[in-house]
Amino acid sequence: MRPALALLFLSAWISTYGWTFPDRYNKILAPGDKAPSWSNLPGTDGKPHSLAEFKDKQVLVVIFLCCSCPAVEDYEERILDFAKKHCGPDSKVGLVGINVNTIEEDSLENMKLRATEKKYSFPYLFDKSQKIAKDFGAAYTPEFFVLDKERKVVYMGAMDDRDNPTQAKERFLEEAVLAALEGKTPKVRETLGRGCRIRYERARR
Repeated sequence: MRPALALLFLSAWISTYGWTFPDRYNKILAPGDKAPSWSNLPGTDGKPHSLAEFKDKQVLVVIFLCCSCPAVEDYEERILDFAKKHCGPDSKVGLVGINVNTIEEDSLENMKLRATEKKYSFPYLFDKSQKIAKDFGAAYTPEFFVLDKERKVVYMGAMDDRDNPTQAKERFLEEAVLAALEGKTPKVRETLGRGCRIRYERARR
């Protein structure tokens, strides 16, 4: 296939199907897998947090975030609106943000400033070891994981199909959460994450 024709085919595919390719993007977890657990991760509220504290939530959304990524900033209002709509104190849906970047801009102190400034309504945790992101197979910020009541992965990937919220046609995160609340499997279970690459530290030899 000629390059120009291949590009045209790819553009048509994306236009029709958005980011929902049949390939596996996450090389660590697959839909249906048990989600990794964590404990004693420090939060911006000054308290340690664990997966177990969300035991009363029927569905849990885990978002890998940071302070240094422009894509996180672009999605921040959408995330806050989602939390306000679906994750109130009496809601069956919980939400937690986790940052694993270790550069100064993404320090816990800067996370506290960001959470206060933007009035985060959900726990925002820091994992200096980066283990939890590696266990999830997370690659981007922001990247979203929806867990059901058994804490199995229902959905993972992007929040929606467009960087511009006014152009979004597929709201993968919201659709997955609503499906999980009904005990159903969402139409889309995995998409390609979009945003900044997580700053994993290179192993020193």
